[in-house]
Amino acid sequence: MELLEGEREEIVSEVGNITEKYQPEREKLLPVLQEVQGRLGYLPVLAMEKIAEFLRIPTIDVYGMATFYNQFRLNPPGDHQIKVCMGTACYMVGGQIAMDSFERRLEIQEGETTPDRKFSLERVACVGCCTLAPVVVVDDIVEGHVTPTRVDGLLLAYDGEGRVPAESARQVEAGQQDEQQSEQEGEGEQHS
Repeated sequence: MELLEGEREEIVSEVGNITEKYQPEREKLLPVLQEVQGRLGYLPVLAMEKIAEFLRIPTIDVYGMATFYNQFRLNPPGDHQIKVCMGTACYMVGGQIAMDSFERRLEIQEGETTPDRKFSLERVACVGCCTLAPVVVVDDIVEGHVTPTRVDGLLLAYDGEGRVPAESARQVEAGQQDEQQSEQEGEGEQHS
């Protein structure tokens, strides 16, 4: 992912501030990676290059460590973090369909961030809300019974500053309920 204006300087500065506290020993790689991610929110390629330079090891060794542990992210987190549950209950009733819908709508894949850095998308194992399956967590807000239509509604409910006023979100949800009611009425007429 391309760095934003001023980000290059910030990365170099933060990595420098962190590495100055350590001895340049290979054994320090993991704690340095953890601290850099803690400050930057992810591990950009430039940061990994600077860490490798400091520790006097090949950059591929730093990258190997960063990709081995799933605690590390290689893409910046979006302003809005979307986590799609893929626990058994969610998967069985449409978790993958919700994931596919987000990927299509955002034009990114799981683990990526939109180019404008507004949204990031990831898979999680279980959020513990199985009765609401399939579940999506957006910015720590649990959203249940997520369908492709609901994916569009959720994405529309966010603007540049975060979630739109509750009234607008209710309007989106009311539109979805009207749509579901129309579908149910149509099914009832077919059975008559």
